[in-house]
Amino acid sequence: MKGSLILKKVNSEFIRKIVEVSGVNVFACYQCGRCSASCPLVEEMDILPNQMVRLVQLGNEEVLNTATPWICATCFSCTARCPLGIDIAKLAEALRSISLRKNIDKVKINQISFGELMKLPQIALVSNFRKNTSVS
Repeated sequence: MKGSLILKKVNSEFIRKIVEVSGVNVFACYQCGRCSASCPLVEEMDILPNQMVRLVQLGNEEVLNTATPWICATCFSCTARCPLGIDIAKLAEALRSISLRKNIDKVKINQISFGELMKLPQIALVSNFRKNTSVS
């Protein structure tokens, strides 16, 4: 009875979409924390990678408002250290994709000054825009 009450509160549609986009079985994670311990950018993140996974497991869409999926460098340290081989970098990419599909941009192109645009390498701009904006 108690378990069924918890399932009713879980946003299963959100979880289904994350699993579909990422191909990651988020329910395989048992929260050992090795992903967070191996992440070179963890100090820059607002939540730990294992906490990101837990929010997805719970169907909590607030995970889309965190900085962690955007800070992920996709270095695969987390995947290499995960005892179950869960690809957290793919999960972060799926969260970024879903955010961008909702037109939630993390970089405002029109707010970058002309001077900054002239100084920045074009490849950095293109890479950043592909990762952080919904503009095609």
